[in-house]
Amino acid sequence: MKWLGLEGHVAIVTGGASGIGKACCEGFAEAGTKVVVADINEEGGNAVVAGLEREFGGDHIFCRLDVTSKENVDQVITDTLKAFGRVDILVNNAGILIPRLLVDPAGKEELTEAIWDKVVEVNMKGIFLCAQAAAREMLKSGKGGVIINMSSESGMEGSEGQSVYAGTKGAIYTLTRSWAKELGKHNIRVAGVAPGILEATDLRSEEYERALAYTRGITVDELRAGYEKVSIPLGRAGTLKEVANTVCFLASDRGGYVHGTTVNVSGGKSRA
Repeated sequence: MKWLGLEGHVAIVTGGASGIGKACCEGFAEAGTKVVVADINEEGGNAVVAGLEREFGGDHIFCRLDVTSKENVDQVITDTLKAFGRVDILVNNAGILIPRLLVDPAGKEELTEAIWDKVVEVNMKGIFLCAQAAAREMLKSGKGGVIINMSSESGMEGSEGQSVYAGTKGAIYTLTRSWAKELGKHNIRVAGVAPGILEATDLRSEEYERALAYTRGITVDELRAGYEKVSIPLGRAGTLKEVANTVCFLASDRGGYVHGTTVNVSGGKSRA
């Protein structure tokens, strides 16, 4: 990873305590980047920092982050500057997924206003607050930077039982393009990454699979078997590291002309 030229850079990864976020933290640390693991999960975040320092060395910190709180987001920027003096990279990865049907005749798993608000607040308001705070500091420094927004392949295709999640991820495509138009002139690149079906992560919990299977009228076993039946030309699910590798490339000067684009990391997945 040293070939990326990211040594000494400072990267904030939201949702860095697990899943894709943790893999991104590991990728950056391997590349010699100073990592800020930002997550609402303090125990998990501190464990990630300890793991980075043990495996890769370098300086890394944990910052507790609720992405829906502007005060908290601003504090993470302040703490990052205090620790490292700069913000070069933001990975807007934090997100939640709660399967629900728009209308459920049985009334078991129907989308409510409260669930709608929660998913939208984390997945959209969260990336807005984090991107704004990071971009403000990047502009102030005059050195530019990179913002990478985590979208999803479902944001383009939609997803049965996951409409609000897919809707927020679809919005991230256009937010990425819009912010790229605004920030490019200030030497701040903005790009997106849209993973498809991946190896199991913390998002794929037993409760999540139970709810999603219900919304699709199948059993959990059938849902799990279906992961492999989706048309993926490469014939397998992706790995967290493969997503992280893409993120690290986009954050580096090697990806210096990738701007306003969302890269699908989905093995060529389609619904056909």
